[in-house]
Amino acid sequence: MSAGATRFDLTTRAGAHALLEAAVATPSPSGEEAAVVRLLVDALAPYVDRTWVDAAGNARAVAGHGARALVLLGHVDTVPGWVPVRIENGVLYGRGSVDAKGSAVAAAVALARSGRAAREAWTLHWVGAVEEEVASSCGARHLLTDLGPPERIVIGEPSGADAITLGYKGRLRVRLRARRALAHSARADATAAEALVAAWSRLQAWVEQANASVGAAGAFDRLQVSLVQVASAGDGLEEWADGEVAFRLPPTWTPERLRAALAALDLGPGVEAQADAGEVAVRGARDGALARAFRVAIRTSGTRPTTKVKTGTSDWNVVAPVWDADVVAYGPGDAALDHTPNEHLPLDEFDRAVAVLAAVIGAA
Repeated sequence: MSAGATRFDLTTRAGAHALLEAAVATPSPSGEEAAVVRLLVDALAPYVDRTWVDAAGNARAVAGHGARALVLLGHVDTVPGWVPVRIENGVLYGRGSVDAKGSAVAAAVALARSGRAAREAWTLHWVGAVEEEVASSCGARHLLTDLGPPERIVIGEPSGADAITLGYKGRLRVRLRARRALAHSARADATAAEALVAAWSRLQAWVEQANASVGAAGAFDRLQVSLVQVASAGDGLEEWADGEVAFRLPPTWTPERLRAALAALDLGPGVEAQADAGEVAVRGARDGALARAFRVAIRTSGTRPTTKVKTGTSDWNVVAPVWDADVVAYGPGDAALDHTPNEHLPLDEFDRAVAVLAAVIGAA
């Protein structure tokens, strides 16, 4: 334990706010999380049975010795870009305040405040995972080899303190490459860049047709595609254009199904597509034990609980194919602020989320 390990009194509101602010003020873009991981491990050490940094670089803590396992899985990495950290009128501004250090720290504080009964009935695992914001998701993937399947999982992602998230769409990334022998620009042949643009247009049209054929209306049920980046170059003999396309997958579209469909799709001469492994969509039980516990806790806090599904992805998508568990996602903050220059979290909402998480742990 470092010399600063006891400076956060997590039993108090002020101490919890101080840890949240310190975590947000510690830069942790994906791949550079070591400093915030050490901060959180040290802060939790006085309140739990064990803390450590695992082989993937995740911050870990465990409390209790019960036969049943509950995992609080958040992430501590952020997208790039610095948002100056400040508190104004009870609102904390800073990169990661919403996505998703607010959720990870709220769960850590709730764990620190958990009582004897919960720790006798359950083994409570808290994880501040690394590299959730990039395709590797190495923090969550490491857990699948390091931790046995738990009974319940709370994914730390912003849902708002009064809501729970019951599903995330899946994802598939596809690399497009168009190439051709270099020719004079006066020729009528399409350039590599033009071939790539044409392939993108064909993909868009195909996605619209696929959605229309099944009457998919809502965003969660629609296949979505976006063009993430494009670049072109040449070496004097050949020219090429590369693009990255991201698909968001509803439950009816597995990565395997989409890869097969893309293999059969004509994207134009000289255009090749290479897809990654992808991630399946996930959806939890609206009436599962964990969802019920959250609804009760939110009502007890004085507000009306709501549920939502999201078109993005999370570490839930990573662990779901391996762990058959009761899962919901929960955390403070407005997800519309994720990755934005105006990312901020009201501290009173953070407090409500801590209270809800503590009640869920206590009632588990």
